[in-house]
Amino acid sequence: MRSPSDRSRLPLVLEAWNRRLHYYLGLYFLLFLWLFSLTGLLLNHPRWALSRIPNDPGPSYEQTIEPPVGDSAIARAHDVMRRLGLSGEVEWPSQQTPGRFDFNIAIPRRATQVRVDLATGRATVQHIDRSAWSALRISHAFSGSRYNNPSSSRDWLLTTVWVIAMDALALGLLVMVAGSYYMWYRLKPRRTLGWIVLAAGLTSCGLFAFGLVR
Repeated sequence: MRSPSDRSRLPLVLEAWNRRLHYYLGLYFLLFLWLFSLTGLLLNHPRWALSRIPNDPGPSYEQTIEPPVGDSAIARAHDVMRRLGLSGEVEWPSQQTPGRFDFNIAIPRRATQVRVDLATGRATVQHIDRSAWSALRISHAFSGSRYNNPSSSRDWLLTTVWVIAMDALALGLLVMVAGSYYMWYRLKPRRTLGWIVLAAGLTSCGLFAFGLVR
């Protein structure tokens, strides 16, 4: 059973740990926050020169490969990618041409089309290279899962690591916001302005959310 002195020290212990979380989570997430702030600006202003995503394909090249092997389409695509020295998220065209095995590869910095002629064993590869700014903009929403294809899944290790980092950022921000609320609430003589700011934030956010989802 805790003594009265232990109970009286509990708020001080919580405040000390809360400050530590703020310090170290803030330091860890600093670059992530800058990155998402920058890419958010690029997404909101597509007419900016830095926001434009080039779609001009480069010259294609051909390479002879062995017939793709694997017990599924994704396994065969990975086999072709290994032979061609390519990596990224596999995306499928709307339909397959008989006698061919076609797929696309997506990474923020480059889009690649792979077209394999199964009869001749010739693979045609074409890249669309993007600028570093375009890649940053794409990375903001690059998760390997596509909203218009619920059956799609991540198949590139780097994408999985990126998604885990973004989940950690979201959870870390929730912790930091909750900690900020706790630190403000501990400032008893100075709560009036805090209540005003909190109410203004809740009201404005609620109006935006209602207007966007209704």
